[in-house]
Amino acid sequence: MKPVNKYLLLEDLEARVESHLADAVKIFQNLPEAALLKPSATGGWSIAQCLDHLNRYGHYYLPQIKKGLEQKTPENDTFKSTWLGSYFTRMMEPSTGTKKIKAFRAYVPPAQLNAHAVVAAFITQQETLLTYLKNARSSNLNIIRVPVSIARFIRLKLGDVFGFIIAHNERHIQQAKRNI
Repeated sequence: MKPVNKYLLLEDLEARVESHLADAVKIFQNLPEAALLKPSATGGWSIAQCLDHLNRYGHYYLPQIKKGLEQKTPENDTFKSTWLGSYFTRMMEPSTGTKKIKAFRAYVPPAQLNAHAVVAAFITQQETLLTYLKNARSSNLNIIRVPVSIARFIRLKLGDVFGFIIAHNERHIQQAKRNI
């Protein structure tokens, strides 16, 4: 992996989160509960389940990111992904990760949810993620390490974690939008 400009990377990630937030506010927030809870015609998750799945990851990663950002690190202008971080992100990116992946049990959402509360929590989490991306401008994305949710002994660079989470969000927002 070759180094990339940290500020351009963060701008790109912020734009993607802004898009996810806009979809949640303009589309999902205004749907009736029945539409949010309706299972996919192909047997997949409902819109609310897709967002609840993402919220479960947010419940883990957002506090970890906050903790990482509280570290004082020397500033730098570049980010260099690790092979593992790059692999996880590519695996989640809808354009490159076309293989279906089974969710870990702790991240599988129940069928019956308070759909509007799920959407509201997702919106709040995306707003928090945007704040963290802005705060990351003054941090070193190469030095701060965040433990991954499925194997906490594996610690990815903060830049890789941002990329993975946002690609994962994109994957499931596209899935949710197919249910409309």
